[in-house]
Amino acid sequence: MNLLLAICAVFTLLAVFFVGRTARCTRRGQFVRASGSGLSTIVSAFIAAAAVLIAVSYYSYDRLTAEKVVARIEFQRLAPDEYQARLMLDDEQDRMFPLRGNEWQIDARLVIWKPPVTVLGLDPIYRLERLSGRYTDIAREQTEQRTVHDLTDSRMVDVWQVARRFPSMTPGIDAYYGSATYVPMADGARFEVSLSRDALIARPANAAARTAVGNWRDR
Repeated sequence: MNLLLAICAVFTLLAVFFVGRTARCTRRGQFVRASGSGLSTIVSAFIAAAAVLIAVSYYSYDRLTAEKVVARIEFQRLAPDEYQARLMLDDEQDRMFPLRGNEWQIDARLVIWKPPVTVLGLDPIYRLERLSGRYTDIAREQTEQRTVHDLTDSRMVDVWQVARRFPSMTPGIDAYYGSATYVPMADGARFEVSLSRDALIARPANAAARTAVGNWRDR
């Protein structure tokens, strides 16, 4: 990360230098040199801006160095096929979400670095994105009300969105979704959600959850 900040500083200074040089050459009527300096200004500013984008987004995401538990979730049954989900994240206040259906899923944004960006020594990063419920029965899924909750904060700068929208302009940045397989909801069931470098995994964390998963698989 120190290398990324150094790149940002160096190319920012270069952009400032070339701006001054462009102005001097223009005043002296040296328009060919002014054009070259102007082009150098644009390139330096672009690289500096890209470094800032990566740095800001990097610190706004959580780092992923190995498989880790990223969330815990517990369900309370309110009515048939209606639950209140309690989402528990480290260092954050618990959040409550109503979910309809009998299964749930959580999704995350993942950013993995590839050459040439790997020279910066950045760890993979992630951010939980959404929590949703669904009905096992397809007919109900098509007709019943569904619930999907956004888990992200809107940000002006997001390397994941930029990489997804402009893949040809962001070589070395692999941005994709990680999703846990749909898992049953049950009253009192608690699950732990772990994240590896390519997927989310929901594991039962108490007897109610293990019973729910066992009954669900036996259908």
